[in-house]
Amino acid sequence: MVLNGAFAASLVALLAIPLFGWLSDLVGRKTMFYASCLFSALFAFPLFWLLDTRDPTIVVCTIVVAITFGQMVMFGIGAPWYSELFTARLRYSGASLGFQVGAALSGGLTPLIAASLMAWSGGATWPVSLLLVACAAITAIATTFAPEMANKELT
Repeated sequence: MVLNGAFAASLVALLAIPLFGWLSDLVGRKTMFYASCLFSALFAFPLFWLLDTRDPTIVVCTIVVAITFGQMVMFGIGAPWYSELFTARLRYSGASLGFQVGAALSGGLTPLIAASLMAWSGGATWPVSLLLVACAAITAIATTFAPEMANKELT
């Protein structure tokens, strides 16, 4: 079921990523990032409640919704925004270094932390939900300090 959900989310992402990138040109990068952070924080607990139903349709739809609005929004916006944050001389290196270090830290450590939290709590998912809320809050705070770059002239 999880593999099917990830596959379906990948298919949805083919349309969602360009759509979210286009929307960020209209409403701004920060607005879209804030919306994704808000969704992630609000969906952190329902995510596990829905997965716990073990109903194949609900599980697949939950995975698609979580990945689309929690991750693909940021994927659709991240590439242009990270590039826009750096001058032409540093653009490739700055965007790549920032993305790769962030992905290694969050993508590499999050599963370990989540598994440790579940082991600590005896299999309960609420600590992982709190972790997701904390990650969304950190992203929202970082977004606050980043400049809005949509429709601005690059240097």
